[in-house]
Order: sequence, then structure tokens, then C-alpha cells
Amino acid sequence: MTIALLLGVYTWNWRTGVLDAIAERSGMDMVSWAGWPLHWSREKVQSAWSRYFYLVGLRQENDRLRSKVTELFLQLSRLHEEAAEASRLRALYSFHPVEPWDFEGGRVVSYRFGPHAAVESILVDKGTTSGVTTNTPVITPEGVVGRVLRKSTRLSQVLLITDPNSKVAVMSRENRTQGILVGQGPSAFLQMQYVPLNDVLEEGEVLITSGMDGVFPKGLPVARIQTIVRSSVSLFQTVQAVALADLRNLEEVLMITNYAQPDVE
Repeated sequence: MTIALLLGVYTWNWRTGVLDAIAERSGMDMVSWAGWPLHWSREKVQSAWSRYFYLVGLRQENDRLRSKVTELFLQLSRLHEEAAEASRLRALYSFHPVEPWDFEGGRVVSYRFGPHAAVESILVDKGTTSGVTTNTPVITPEGVVGRVLRKSTRLSQVLLITDPNSKVAVMSRENRTQGILVGQGPSAFLQMQYVPLNDVLEEGEVLITSGMDGVFPKGLPVARIQTIVRSSVSLFQTVQAVALADLRNLEEVLMITNYAQPDVE
């Protein structure tokens, strides 16, 4: 009976093809389900590689842009510095002294500021080949810087007015009261000495060179008075002042080269 049933089913399938169609669809479904993980894995791998190459390209682009930004920042910094330098040089060379002096522009190449330095000084890249001598006055448009202490053919050591060895003959611009402006060292006020008690001075008054020391020409601005103390136990006033020139941030200076001053070694 079993054989007859099988023969009957076989004959029916041969005529209708129903079982073959079912088997074909089932086999394709099984193959599809079996191959799905491989297909999914391949897509994920391809997607990962695509993202990797995209990120690599994006990183390279970011590196390129970062490098460009750095380059532009450096160019901008250089242009700012050049503009600042041009402004300083215009101020230097537009300075018009009260007398027909010759002056030589110089760059500051080194600083020696106390308290551990021997003297409060700067080194300037001009020397005897530029007409510089000992005691050559050194100034900026804002005010007196100091005088040449030592010189070589191409360099000069400039003693700043803040050094205790610096003494500049000055007078007040408005009241014409005279005295000697003496340096008191780094971060200290300048002191105007030998001003009698009865002489008129005012706080805020500008001190200019009097020309009496034979080193600085008359009329150069030097300092501004900050405090005045008149004591009953002294014959002189105690006068403190601050330099008009920014001595801590000098980059360029003017050296007066034709003013007749003693060339003392």
C-alpha cells in the first residue's frame, strides 16, 4: 500500500509539478537564509572600509586646513609686527629736534638690567663707524634714554638714565627750575637733586635737559615729576620723577651724532 501511495504521489507531482515548486522555493529560502549572514558581513565590511577611507581623507583635509590656518596666523603675526615696526620708525624719523642735529637710528640688540647687572644699560648696533662717540646722547621721540658709555666700531653700550651712575642736568619746562636728575636703580623713581626749598616746582611738570652738563643738548624731554616733598630739616626739596621713555621695551633709538660733547674714555 505504501508503494501504491508513493506511486500515486509521484504521478500527481509529475502531472502538476506542485511538489517540485514547493521544493524549489524551500531550497531557495534555505540558501537565502544561509547566505544572509555572509551578505550582511560583506556589506558591513564594505561600509567600514568606506567610512575608514572617508575618515582618512577627512583627517588629511583637516591636517591641510590646520596647516593653512597656522601659516596664515604666522603671516598675520609677521604683518602685525612689520606694521608696528613701521609705526615706530615713522615716529623716530619724524622727530624734529630744536637744533639742527644729525641723528643715527639704531636697533637695541641686548639688555642688561639690574640688580644683578653691573649697570643699567642696553647694547645698540651702532658704533664709531656711524659717528658715535663716548657720551653720545641716546633718545626716543618720547624722551631721553641715556648716553653712550662704551663704544666699538659697530656696537655701543648705552647707560640708561635709571642707573645710579647717570646724572642729567635738567630743568622744569614751565617754571624753569634747575637740578640734577639722578638714577636710583631698577624699578625706582628718578630723583631730581639740589633743588632749593624756595624754587617753584609742580607735580606733573615735565623735566627737560638744560644743557648745563655738556652732554645733552638743551630742550630734550626726560621725565615727569611724580612727588615733591619739602622738608623743614633739609635745604633741598625731595623730588621724584618717572622717565618719559619706556626703557624696558626699547627696540629702536636715535643717537645724536653731531652734537659737540666730550669724548671721554
